[in-house]
Amino acid sequence: MTHQVHAFEPPERFVAGTVGPPGERTFFLQARGGGRLVSVALEKVQVSLLAEKLEELLSEAQRRFGVELPEAAPAASDNDPLDTPVDEEFRVGTLGLAFDVDSATVVIEAIAVGETEAEVALGDADDDGDEDPDEPDDDLDRLRVRLTPEATRAFIERARRVVNAGRPPCPLCGQPLDPAGHLCPRHNGYHR
Repeated sequence: MTHQVHAFEPPERFVAGTVGPPGERTFFLQARGGGRLVSVALEKVQVSLLAEKLEELLSEAQRRFGVELPEAAPAASDNDPLDTPVDEEFRVGTLGLAFDVDSATVVIEAIAVGETEAEVALGDADDDGDEDPDEPDDDLDRLRVRLTPEATRAFIERARRVVNAGRPPCPLCGQPLDPAGHLCPRHNGYHR
């Protein structure tokens, strides 16, 4: 099975965004450039961790390589909704980050969720000898973007805004509050 690598080096736009109301949101990374639009779905925690790890990567690049970083995101930050149509290319299973010293850019790679054990077992049933179940699966779709430190900082700021725009957390247990409240474990299951 062949895989696709959607490369944007650099993209015209690379953002995190959501579709749906709070509590039912689906999170996406979306890259646009060269007349192409690619949207990949991921979990809220992945968006949050991506922003956190990108911040750490920029700090480490500044410390180790002397890369000049912007103090904050540009004043004209991207608050626009995701471009339409939002068609999910794949669901992200793994995120990879790197800093390219030669070009002073950040490389982000979102890799699709791997095959399930059942699918691998079906592949093993073939006696053609082409597949080795012990080899790593490199046939996964990928989205690869290359960003400047300024564009990375803008992505981080937007990603944090998107994550924080959801339902407010319960002050006792930290779980999201619905408009009608929730069954808080700290209140022994009673509504707040």
